[in-house]
Amino acid sequence: MRHMKEPLTAEPLPPAPGAEQYPALDLANSAIAMPGGQFLDLLGTPAATNQWLVDHDLAPADTGMQEMCAAQLRSLREQIRALLASRVAALPALPAALAAINDALTRVPTAALLHWDEKNGPYRAAPHPTTQIVDHALATLAADAADLLTGPDAERLTACGSTPCNRYLLRAGRRHWCSTRCGDRARAARAYARRTQPDTD
Repeated sequence: MRHMKEPLTAEPLPPAPGAEQYPALDLANSAIAMPGGQFLDLLGTPAATNQWLVDHDLAPADTGMQEMCAAQLRSLREQIRALLASRVAALPALPAALAAINDALTRVPTAALLHWDEKNGPYRAAPHPTTQIVDHALATLAADAADLLTGPDAERLTACGSTPCNRYLLRAGRRHWCSTRCGDRARAARAYARRTQPDTD
């Protein structure tokens, strides 16, 4: 996969099944593999990250997201994706992914923290407002991921069955695709494979 410098102009995919219920699932799906080896990152810029947070009621529109904060959200996304992949494959979770989720869960202080200034000595202060917003978003998304992975819906978690899609969804019945577009692509690929298979007679 490669990152595209310009945003792709393809119509955006609808949220995968379950992504409206679990913002962490939607976060995991914000890095989208597209046909033709293209890659769409909905958190590719600070402005795009800010908009994603606004759309999920995790930040006000005027947050003024910086690249460092956007990078934190992209990093959490990769750790959540690693945990989803482990769950879907029934493999043990990577310790680094678990540590990242637990770190994000404990990011929101309940009180102004104690600091020390060489000139004036000890004082208490809350973090920078943007840092507070980002830390709150990270903690909320980490808690949502933990709820998904430990709750009854974890049994329905699956990866989209249409190559090259890399999105996750909550399966409903036998559906294994994140969207109608992916389902159509998978059916077309199967039909093409049947037409091009040599006869074995």
